[in-house]
Amino acid sequence: MTLARLLPRAAAAGPDRPALAVGPRVHSTFGQMAARVATIAGTLRGRFGLDPGARVALAMANGPAFLEILCACWHAGLVPVPMNAKLHPREFAYILGHSGARLCCASPGLAAAIAGESGDIPDCRLLAVAGPGEPAAEERDLLAGEPIATMEGRADDAAWLFYTSGTTGRPKGAVLSHRNLLAMTRAYTTDVDSIAADDCILHAAPMSHGSGLYAVPHLAAGALQVIPESGGFDPAEVFELVRFHAGMTFFAAPTMVKRLIEHPACADADPRNLKTVVYGGGPMYGGDIKRAMARLGNRFAQIYGQGESPMTITAFSKAEHAMTDHPRYAARLASVGRAQTGVAVRIADADDQTVPAGELGEVLVRGEPVMTGYWNNPEASARTLRGGWLHTGDLGVLDADGYLTLKDRSKDVIISGGANIYPREVEEVLQLHPGVRECAVIGRPHADWGEEVVAFVVPRHAEAAAIESLDAVCLAHLARFKRPRQYVFVAALPKNAYGKILKTELRRKAAKDRSSE
Repeated sequence: MTLARLLPRAAAAGPDRPALAVGPRVHSTFGQMAARVATIAGTLRGRFGLDPGARVALAMANGPAFLEILCACWHAGLVPVPMNAKLHPREFAYILGHSGARLCCASPGLAAAIAGESGDIPDCRLLAVAGPGEPAAEERDLLAGEPIATMEGRADDAAWLFYTSGTTGRPKGAVLSHRNLLAMTRAYTTDVDSIAADDCILHAAPMSHGSGLYAVPHLAAGALQVIPESGGFDPAEVFELVRFHAGMTFFAAPTMVKRLIEHPACADADPRNLKTVVYGGGPMYGGDIKRAMARLGNRFAQIYGQGESPMTITAFSKAEHAMTDHPRYAARLASVGRAQTGVAVRIADADDQTVPAGELGEVLVRGEPVMTGYWNNPEASARTLRGGWLHTGDLGVLDADGYLTLKDRSKDVIISGGANIYPREVEEVLQLHPGVRECAVIGRPHADWGEEVVAFVVPRHAEAAAIESLDAVCLAHLARFKRPRQYVFVAALPKNAYGKILKTELRRKAAKDRSSE
């Protein structure tokens, strides 16, 4: 069984049901989408001469063509390599070269930039694919071939090359098999949320990442896939589409949830059509999720995963969000939930030995969703998957009931005077200050203490947060040694294409500022 079976199955069950929509408008039914996908698959195999296993890169903004080409790759036995449309042209070029992609389908605005950086990759052809309503000649050519039958592949064949965000070096390509993504699909409907055929998913986050991965369980259920006309996340547009489409789910980073509930449109929004907001991909601070639930109701589910175990390590369901009378509710709300179905999670020390419940260690994961390895990187594969367990690089604690609380990435822990300080703990406290919009905490080398705590703060407006009041909040909730020794006020925090804060850049800036003192 491969992912190629999902679309024909949905089309057979309901050929006239809407499959893709752009904003409020239906773009295609399942019958039409299946026909287009079979034709695109024939073009990829025929005109472009791509043999089974060949890689096809997608450097595309969110749109129907993204899903059609993704499904066409599976139909033809090819391996899609989705890339975030916000990457730098040099990052695109690196991934194209490293993956050995034979074809790159790109949005017109990106095609020229990629062409300028990928001239030394002669085996990769570039194809401009326009958005809805403005088909490029190349896109029309994709539909000029002959449809082909679904390729009979194997469950362990590669189905998605997921390139990591590369915050500390070159990105690595996690090889996700059909088996991995089908396991993710089963875990979603068991542990995250149920899906009915008359539900829909809104792709407001990049489809090259979590939102696109969650297209798979919704495709399996025959649900509608909705792409915003903007192609991205706009809170006002989200609320408009919630009014139009019933049973709506969307995946959001915690920063997106925060922007959603702080937008003026939220005050008058009618959330009845909003079924579920699945959040993950970064720390959700306790105050933010409580405010979100107060404004939009019990419509939130949390997941924890990595590209190496796509969207599938732990989950904290809507039902668990609603258990406000549980004696350990506050601790559970601060967690990322329990291991999803088919996944084992344990906490290990530096020697990979399991530590008792309540003790800190590295989060290790095993199960069907875990990648088969890194593309063309056997050393990193062996290191990350040693002993048969995925070593996530995250530090966490499992309680006696199996709830996992993440502390930080192992590389981000600050050691000051021999004591461990977890940046997330300090960030949680700083977020309590009404003048703080965003913050990030790092460690900076210190001659006497080893490291000292530095907080970068984005204030809500000029003079919104004074150092004295920030210190007061920290001292009211933290041990004195954990409070920041310096506050740096900035207009924005540096982030990568996936919205993750680049603490490496903050460390660089902190070191530069210290050297210039």
